[in-house]
Amino acid sequence: MAANKTRVIVVGGGVTGVGIIRDLALRKIDAILIEQGDLGHGASSRFHGLLHSGARYALNDPAAAKECLEENLILKKIAASCIENTGGLYLQHELDDDSYLEDWQKGCLEAGILTKEISAKEVLKNEPFLSKKIKRAFLVPDATIDGSRLVWGNVDHAIKYEAKVFTYSKLDKIIIENNQVVGAEIVNTLTGERTYWECTIIINAAGSWADQVASLAGLELDLVKNKGTLLVFNQRFTSRVLNRLRRPSDGDIIVPHNTVTILGTTSVNIDNPDRAEPTSEEVDTLLSAGQELIPNIHSLRILRAYAGVRPLLFDMQHGEEQDGRNISRDFIMIDHGVRDSLAGLISLVGGKLTTYRLMAEKTVDYVANLLGERKPCLTKDVPLIEQEGAFHSGRKFSTYLEKYGEKGALLEQYLKDSPEKEAILCECENVSYAEVELVASWDSTNNLDDLRRKTRIGMGTCQGLYCSFRSLGTAWENLKKKKEKPLVQLITFLENRYKGQKSVLWESQLRENELT
Repeated sequence: MAANKTRVIVVGGGVTGVGIIRDLALRKIDAILIEQGDLGHGASSRFHGLLHSGARYALNDPAAAKECLEENLILKKIAASCIENTGGLYLQHELDDDSYLEDWQKGCLEAGILTKEISAKEVLKNEPFLSKKIKRAFLVPDATIDGSRLVWGNVDHAIKYEAKVFTYSKLDKIIIENNQVVGAEIVNTLTGERTYWECTIIINAAGSWADQVASLAGLELDLVKNKGTLLVFNQRFTSRVLNRLRRPSDGDIIVPHNTVTILGTTSVNIDNPDRAEPTSEEVDTLLSAGQELIPNIHSLRILRAYAGVRPLLFDMQHGEEQDGRNISRDFIMIDHGVRDSLAGLISLVGGKLTTYRLMAEKTVDYVANLLGERKPCLTKDVPLIEQEGAFHSGRKFSTYLEKYGEKGALLEQYLKDSPEKEAILCECENVSYAEVELVASWDSTNNLDDLRRKTRIGMGTCQGLYCSFRSLGTAWENLKKKKEKPLVQLITFLENRYKGQKSVLWESQLRENELT
């Protein structure tokens, strides 16, 4: 088998992995990234969409709070197209403890997080769905962030700087000689084709699958895989991120995200991240908690429930039964050369999406030092879209630029040639025929679910019931060239959408679903 050569292989196409490959590319360190599925198919697209201000961690983890605040400001500068600067509110309910509020205010002050108290009357004027039992309210610099858009923004920028990214490519074997990683065997999960890459370092950024990667080298990584379930409602019933002013618990964050609102989250440890599905009991728990902030929440239409898995490091001090909320969300880097005498394998565990760029910077600083490189990190200053504003020719194209980065320029040219394709295909998410046709032609789009993650088709009220058929017809010429047959793709797509609906289909939710 002919060998390809690179210096670093990054395993995992979530936000941590793509942040690392972008950092490596900007430092001109030769690297590739491999992902066993589509980019961002795990926790990076299955979270609440909150860009933390740090206020949530101000009391229990001041260092993390400061990092969140600093990265919040950096991301608003370099990844503006992925962020909606909604602001956030921390709300004290009549049921909440006054002593926690006092400690929280002190923690925010020490972390440098600006909070501003506003009257409950003013809050209710702007947020009419809120409970009248809100006692006090504080503004914080929270925002919302599109995880999928952030992932692809990092990847496109890395590729621009000559990184290579391979989706549907699974690490099958780590090649070791004399206690040193020297290469990897990779299998394409769609075609079965195998490739061999020589390398010096493998960075294991596989999230909840990181223990499986470590096992390929005969090593153990003790992960706590903590599932968080969230609910998606069919409308934006809040203009700001809403946080409950109490110790973190179930159902205490409500996030306006694109055209919907997300309520989260729960915390349940599981064994297999591939089987992270929401349950009806978790849905009920979230609704009961959410009702204290939004009294009529049971009357609002739920589109679906979904779950993401947080990869946390097992804490030996607390034994087997560990509540995921009590385990540190800090980022941990393990050099297996130091811990296990296997040079060239680095594993990453934990962390938060808000601080992904900082995690990548620290990781690449360490790896660059191992490689004898002294190039500085550039990611906090160089934006994901370096030519932002250069292609704007009107409101519509501005939206395309935000959504697809510099690839938005292709859409502008496409629409000049075929203006009729600006017609809307997906009414729920305002996706045009041109978008679906063009995105389906990309090498990285292998099926309808890939198309959904890139364009948001099927993520609105109809949950793909209408737009999936239109999308398949529009993208047919491109999708039929892929490994999976188009009609099989359609069935898989609709089954995946139904997985998120089945746990919420009861009473009025079921009746409304039948009507649509």
